[in-house]
Amino acid sequence: MSNNTFLEATPWDRRNFAIATYQLTEYREEALQETNKVEGHFTIKVDPFADKSILQQYGFYYVDTLSEPFCKREHFLADRAGDITFTKDYDNDQVLTIAEGAFQGGRYHRDFNVPNDLADLRYRNWVKDLIDQDLILAYVQQGNVDGFFAYQEEHVLLMAMHKRVRGKGFATPFAAACLQEQWERTDADKLITSISPSNPASLNVFLGVGFRMGPCKDIYHKVNGSVGGD
Repeated sequence: MSNNTFLEATPWDRRNFAIATYQLTEYREEALQETNKVEGHFTIKVDPFADKSILQQYGFYYVDTLSEPFCKREHFLADRAGDITFTKDYDNDQVLTIAEGAFQGGRYHRDFNVPNDLADLRYRNWVKDLIDQDLILAYVQQGNVDGFFAYQEEHVLLMAMHKRVRGKGFATPFAAACLQEQWERTDADKLITSISPSNPASLNVFLGVGFRMGPCKDIYHKVNGSVGGD
């Protein structure tokens, strides 16, 4: 465990990458200096308009940008929801199979220092955690999981559909139904999600049901050592 002031350990990532993993709590040179003192994989989130030159000096590289679209309850377009019901009685393996193909555009897949199989493992374990925390609701038809989503309070954590129902105009009705379910289960005044602009299809779905663009953060990574322990 790091005793450094600006490095916060992320054990949920370390278990996948066989190297210590940290996120930086502040964007300042003292924080960047600490990444030179320990082995590990580091993440920092920076305002898009901040001066990034110092990041390159300390070996950081760009991997993604994340936006946080939000929707107030009164702006949600509930009429776009399909006639879909959700259950917590589902086959875990089916959910995990969907998850394996749902996050190929994630920042760890875009990180050239992280092998794809370890990026897959990272997202699969994340979904396992959500299952264990009882945070997933599934859409099941004739015993098959056609899609699922997870939320925590006002946060929309993820949505994913099986490949057999993709490309059939199902994305918007499915997403709206997921959000409608979340509205019915929470007292939140607004819902918030996190989407990369590199995933315009997902972003357009959320905008199409009443979400509006929120703040963005650029994400940079750095590696001291070798991800995977090689």
